[in-house]
Amino acid sequence: MRGGTIFCGAIAAMLAGAMSLPAQAESLLDYVGQCVPFARAASGIQIFGDAWTWWDQAEGRYQRGDTPKVGAVMAFAKQSRLPLGHVAVVSRIVDGRVLMLTHANWSRQNGERGHAEQDVTVYDVSDDNDWSEVRVWYRDSDGLGSTTYRVNGFIYPDRKTKAARELTGKQPDYVGALIDAYR
Repeated sequence: MRGGTIFCGAIAAMLAGAMSLPAQAESLLDYVGQCVPFARAASGIQIFGDAWTWWDQAEGRYQRGDTPKVGAVMAFAKQSRLPLGHVAVVSRIVDGRVLMLTHANWSRQNGERGHAEQDVTVYDVSDDNDWSEVRVWYRDSDGLGSTTYRVNGFIYPDRKTKAARELTGKQPDYVGALIDAYR
C-alpha cells in the first residue's frame, strides 16, 4: 500500500502541557510518537491539539502563508487519509516545487509508525504552484507516495523562536529529492 493511512494527532493529557519532546528522546531524531509534539519541539510553535486544528489556531497568534520557509510548520488539512491532519517542519527548500520536511509519524520504520524522519522530500503538485496539494516521500514505497494531500499552508515561527538543531542533516540528498519529484 503506497501512501497508507496516516494517523497523527495530539497525545492527549500526557503531553497537554509539554513544551518539548518527552524525556526519553535524547535528540529530535530519536523521537517516537505523534506529529504534534514533534512539530512543536522542532519549530518552537506553541500550538496544542490535533494537527488539523493548527491552521485555525495559528490565526492571530502566528503569521501564516503559502510560501515555504525553513522552520515553518506545513499544516496538512484533515482528509480521509489524514483524519487528524498532520504537521511537519520545513527543513530545506530545494526548488520552487520541491522542499524537505522533518516530521514524525509518517512512514513505518521497523514495522511501526511514529518515528522521526529528517529531510523528507515533498513535491508541490498543485495547479497554481501554491503548495495547496503535495505528494510526500514515503519509506514503504521508497519514493513519493501515490496519494495527493491537501495543505492549508505554512505557519511561521516568531522571529525569536529557534528551530531545533537537528531540523536538517549536514548533507541532505538534494539530487535524490529532485529525481523523486520529477521522474
